[in-house]
Amino acid sequence: MPEIEFAPRPTAARRTARRRSRVRPRTLLPWIVPVLVVAGWQWASSNGVIAPSILPPPTKVLDTARQLWATGELQHHLVVSLRRIIIGFTIGAAIGLVLGFAVGLSELAEGLVDRSLQMMRVLPHLALVPLLIAFFGIGELPKIMLVTLGVIFPVYLNTVAGIRTVDPKLVQLGESYGLGRGARIRDIIVPGAMPLILTGIRYSLGVAWLTLVVAETIATSEGIGFLAQNGREMLRNDRIVLAIALYAIAGLLADQITRLIEARVLRWNPHFRIGDH
Repeated sequence: MPEIEFAPRPTAARRTARRRSRVRPRTLLPWIVPVLVVAGWQWASSNGVIAPSILPPPTKVLDTARQLWATGELQHHLVVSLRRIIIGFTIGAAIGLVLGFAVGLSELAEGLVDRSLQMMRVLPHLALVPLLIAFFGIGELPKIMLVTLGVIFPVYLNTVAGIRTVDPKLVQLGESYGLGRGARIRDIIVPGAMPLILTGIRYSLGVAWLTLVVAETIATSEGIGFLAQNGREMLRNDRIVLAIALYAIAGLLADQITRLIEARVLRWNPHFRIGDH
């Protein structure tokens, strides 16, 4: 009877190599379109299809970034904008979470504040800029308040929705096991609502940067928005494009950080694994 040879089991190194080979195409795939866009942009600007005075090529924008970095101006504007985003987002997210949990867990709180918040939500907060300047001047406070207003409502709405999507049977099960209200909130409601809460935080980060774009073009002397405004006044489109690129990169990094947090916090959920992000 001929001997049957069994194929050797793959070692851990081989399994890791195979896993990496599977992951690599998915890692590179999102960069295909941006690389093609930048390459087409460079080609069009270099060959006169688009006037370089209107849309400078990427090489010119990079040269401008290097010059501003060498003088320290670029780092200063980046730090100022990041500070505004961090302060405004932290305050807005905290208010949105507190209000969201209060309304989601209490019918009394819902009756007291939800209708007022829904009316405030539909107000275009960017239209409040003249009023904020009239009340608080042209300093940092109006800019941070605009970012805060832009963050509150996405976090609030998603927090309330997340709490209300938790299966009531799980809450009843926890109650039958003797869990108190605080324990039920901590062990059942918060984990169940977390996917929508993190979605709201992720969305609000994008809104925060969109709000900052407008806030930093109004009566300011520092920040990425000021860089764009200064470029417009000096007819330097390379500075304007650089500011737009910085906003886009900052928004992308914020989104990626939020995705990593989702993957860690929601590792029990198959829809929020690191490999899927």
